[in-house]
Amino acid sequence: MRQILLGAAMAALLTGTGIVPDLVAHPAMAQSAGNPFQPVAYVNDSAVTRYEVDQRVRFMQILRAPNADRESAEKALIDDRLRNFAAKQAGITVDDEQIQVGIEEFASRGGLGVDEFVRLLGQNGVDRQTVEDFIVSGILWREYVRARVSPLVRVGDAEVEQQMKNIIETPEITHVAMSELIIPAPEGQEAQARELADRIVQQSTSEAQFAAFARQYSATPSGENGGRLPMMPLANLPPSLRPIVQNMQPGQVSQPLEVQGAIVLFFLRETRGTLRPGATEQVLDYLKLRVASAEEAARIAALATTCEDLYVQARNLPAEQLQHQTLTQGQIPSGEAVRLAVLDDNESTIINYGGAVELLMLCKRSPALLANEPEAPVATSPGEEPTASGDALPQREDVRNQIYNRKVSEAAESQLAELRANAVIRYP
Repeated sequence: MRQILLGAAMAALLTGTGIVPDLVAHPAMAQSAGNPFQPVAYVNDSAVTRYEVDQRVRFMQILRAPNADRESAEKALIDDRLRNFAAKQAGITVDDEQIQVGIEEFASRGGLGVDEFVRLLGQNGVDRQTVEDFIVSGILWREYVRARVSPLVRVGDAEVEQQMKNIIETPEITHVAMSELIIPAPEGQEAQARELADRIVQQSTSEAQFAAFARQYSATPSGENGGRLPMMPLANLPPSLRPIVQNMQPGQVSQPLEVQGAIVLFFLRETRGTLRPGATEQVLDYLKLRVASAEEAARIAALATTCEDLYVQARNLPAEQLQHQTLTQGQIPSGEAVRLAVLDDNESTIINYGGAVELLMLCKRSPALLANEPEAPVATSPGEEPTASGDALPQREDVRNQIYNRKVSEAAESQLAELRANAVIRYP
């Protein structure tokens, strides 16, 4: 059975970012003015209080999550109410054992035990109930998605094939050109630094805008040059930073990365890469029909718009007149290869040799790397983890799982948006 990686969605919900939380102590923050239990919103008659918003902000700041502000916290709590409402309607519940396991798992991501985790939260004004509510919402939504959303998701073979082709045709990044912006975040000023970083991310829609912010705010010498760093090998970056850069597109700003005493932003200017070995080689699947005249070939070509149609048109002809070929480009006779080179799938061309005439129809053009199923990685010695070559294609089942989980995530987000649209959300 294919593994359902819904745990990743759960982790993203729990951290707000999907990254491992960096649990550190922060100075206690002042509670917002006014009655702490005053409702700030009603979701289907369930109140979200000022106290809950304060607690969520504190919690997000301890986790060093982006957008740890009151507006984001209020929106997240409203979404939690919607998720809980949907789970309740579906008859889904959470028991004490699940909550305890959730807290243990969450604490372990920061390298802490449960008692140490809870103590750290208490030192920063976050009570255990806040964490439990947070985790319960995540578990309820995970189980709801598992029960109501994931069974409706299907991944077809054609989707896997297309994704495999995309992987083959996408250059593997070897070099990157980035700009950096380092915002000082001394003790007691972390919140201001986060707010500035979020504003820069939102307003930097071009390199020029990012460069202007770097000149104004960056604490490194590169700030004078708009934060520009020279083109560098991807392998020169720290291992923790490489996947972040690989998931960015040129012209995009990274989410704020918190390090000791600073917040770091990167702007990706350019990437350079190379195709994996054999990526440009193709296998052509085509039909070759020999007929008596160019007129007959033209008549059949007008009737046959697919390879299946061509089989139908040739059904009354001697079997040796129709050949089905699946060959690499180097194996195809040059005269045929030149004609096939300009065809798309299910297009045809006629070759008149002055006597016999051939009708060629291309059925499918595929990367040669897909002709042979990628070998599964193997361990080189007992007890060693299996490894694959850096140029190896991923396994089809792995690709299928990736597509499946992406579609589940998208469907879950769509379900949440529908819940939001149908809910009665009021603000006092």
